[in-house]
Amino acid sequence: MGTRSTPTERQKRLGAEMRKMRMAAGVTTEYAAGLLGIDRTRLSNMESGIRPFSAERIRTLAANYACAVPKYVDALVIMAEDKERGWWEQYRGSLPAGLLDIAELEWHATRVSTAQVMHVPGLLQTEEYARAVFAAVLPPLSRLEIELRVAHRMERQQVLQRAEHLPYMAYVHEAALRIPYGGSEVTRQQLNRLATESERDGLDVRVIPNSAGGFPGAGHALLYAEGPVPQLDTVQLDSAHGPEFTGAEAQLTKYRAHLDWMDKAALPQAASRDLLHTVARDI
Repeated sequence: MGTRSTPTERQKRLGAEMRKMRMAAGVTTEYAAGLLGIDRTRLSNMESGIRPFSAERIRTLAANYACAVPKYVDALVIMAEDKERGWWEQYRGSLPAGLLDIAELEWHATRVSTAQVMHVPGLLQTEEYARAVFAAVLPPLSRLEIELRVAHRMERQQVLQRAEHLPYMAYVHEAALRIPYGGSEVTRQQLNRLATESERDGLDVRVIPNSAGGFPGAGHALLYAEGPVPQLDTVQLDSAHGPEFTGAEAQLTKYRAHLDWMDKAALPQAASRDLLHTVARDI
């Protein structure tokens, strides 16, 4: 199996989980490499995502690391065996890799929660609204770059249309609803679509009203993707340098607490829908 010059976040996560398992067992790189009959450099590359893990090697190492969570090991094996080329790969080389990693993260999630304070969630944006969002970044994007991002964002939305149901929870601050990306009419159509989408089974949109005051994580867009087991949950945060990903337990605990706060502060579904319609009329 060859090396990868730029492993995806999912590939790096698999390697990181194997490294975490090894360190929890108190096993050295040299010893673990010996179990597989390879040198320590190759194992280090595997734990970095530069080289792939095989299912057999994952099970061999997990057994020797005395990992007592079979579902966790099985989930790692599935990650290693997944060779399917996702739809997002058509954009590789044309868009930043981080945008593709977000699409892959959503595609493999068992549940997605998002919190947005500056604009509505990407998976629920209209084409015109998304175009206005991308046109507002610095440094300015070319027309081609904007259109590529819009096309990618629209294709991302197919994850909500699949036969296998993806539970989706969107917390949106009222401030985001009142920013007229693309002008009043584009924003009005966007808010009406958000209200309509919120009536679908398994798709919840909850608005955090301005009256809730300050809140944790203000200014940060947050995506929490649940994995097949809690150990493989992932948080994605937006930053000026592109998306950031973390699966560290301390960070997962922190952002679970953020979402719990938002759940308590947000309006109920019906009241959220009413506020969406109100802002759409007033904007």
